[in-house]
Amino acid sequence: MNNRTHERFHIDLDSLGPGEKSRLYRLMYAHGPGNGKIMLLPIDQGLEHGPRDFFDNPEAADLEFELRLAEEAGFSGIACHVGLADKHMKKWAGRVPLVLKLNGKTSILPEDRPFSPLTASVEDALRLGADAVGYTLYVGSPAETEDIAQFARVRQEAKRYGLPVIMWAYPRGPLVETRGGGRDSLAMVDYAARLANELGAALCKINLPEPPKPESWDPKSPFKEYGRLGKMTQEQALRRAVRSAGRTGVLVSGGSKLGDAELMEKCRLCLEAGADGLIFGRNVWQRKYEDALKISREIRELMRSF
Repeated sequence: MNNRTHERFHIDLDSLGPGEKSRLYRLMYAHGPGNGKIMLLPIDQGLEHGPRDFFDNPEAADLEFELRLAEEAGFSGIACHVGLADKHMKKWAGRVPLVLKLNGKTSILPEDRPFSPLTASVEDALRLGADAVGYTLYVGSPAETEDIAQFARVRQEAKRYGLPVIMWAYPRGPLVETRGGGRDSLAMVDYAARLANELGAALCKINLPEPPKPESWDPKSPFKEYGRLGKMTQEQALRRAVRSAGRTGVLVSGGSKLGDAELMEKCRLCLEAGADGLIFGRNVWQRKYEDALKISREIRELMRSF
């Protein structure tokens, strides 16, 4: 057992209704590491990025690869879009929990006004036996008003039927770059975590924030205040974002593929900072099956020690 003192677990199950609570309990304890930490395997990148993400490992284009891996390696569940879930989950229901992504977009359109329309419904999630739904919200996008309104409708419907909502909280858009210091700056990731908390997500998926750099902000930017925080490590930056998420659980995104040692160090950093889980996709399924299984088991064992 790791001897470091950690902040309390952030997902407040007792604040949730019985449907949300029982479904989150399955993700937190019945599957995955089993100690309250969540280890998700996302495979929503096929819609977001297209087939190019499967060039290094063509086998991963078939969801059976991820489902078999999730069961054998002991993931808490997978996250995917409705078309894949419709085609595969009848066989895997009860064996691998499902987080159904309800919105998405392609990478073909320009990034000046990012917005992900709905691609599925809460009813689809219930029909498919999902334990949670996922929603991507682009914090700071020129389409933010429309995005927040769409999220509110999804959250209200999910709440009505007892489904927890995981927000993919992603700062995006021109103003994120010019006013916020960049999509992965502490100012923007911190804001995204707080927004997920304010809007009622049960969990949020965020990127690992970069420590503040005073030169990142325009002198007129309200986020220049982050430059006053002084020098900090990436762990300290993530710890601040975890704190801003409050009673909303924090899952840290894996991003682009890393080497084994670098990936394990990232896992440890996230857990030390108090993250409630990890949601690594390309870092897992872009590896050949045996390599993906090995690194997944190592990550799971590390998570069990926190």
